[in-house]
Amino acid sequence: MDKEYFVHESSYVDEPCSIGKGTKIWHFTHIMAHCRIGENCNIGQNVVISPEVVLGNNVKIQNNVSVYTGVRCEDDVFLGPSCVFTNVINPRSHVSRKSEYKETVVKRGASIGANATIVCGHTIGRYAFIGAGAVVTKDVPDYALMVGNPARQRGWMCQCGEQLNFVDGQAQCVNCRRRYGKQQDQVKEV
Repeated sequence: MDKEYFVHESSYVDEPCSIGKGTKIWHFTHIMAHCRIGENCNIGQNVVISPEVVLGNNVKIQNNVSVYTGVRCEDDVFLGPSCVFTNVINPRSHVSRKSEYKETVVKRGASIGANATIVCGHTIGRYAFIGAGAVVTKDVPDYALMVGNPARQRGWMCQCGEQLNFVDGQAQCVNCRRRYGKQQDQVKEV
């Protein structure tokens, strides 16, 4: 039976792993054993997916991204070019810390910009937007726009990727017209 996903001939896929229907794995990529990749994902050139990583459906990973053990991306996540995840807080070459890997969760619809670094042990909220080059060192709320080093919140984003402008706790996206409500530091679609 033919595979229901595409792997470029220059890439390596270690067994066992699970790769969903319609997924595409491009040039010079290494998919390591015991990871799970959902349906309709697009994994760019020169990407490493480490053991036990979990990717949901429709995850888009641009070129030169390293997704290390301990990372879980939910459906519709976007990982920009050359972004990176860590999995140990205090790495040393001469000290094995594999038993200390910390989990990082990227929730549904979140986008991580080019060259961003996600320090392990944190959760990136639903539809959050991490700007290019940002260094995330703490949990990120749903819909938050984070920029800088260390990353700081600079606003809120719609599911479609447009920045929201709240007035009296209410916002409507200028692009897709979705409506949102904000109470304290929480945003929800209404």
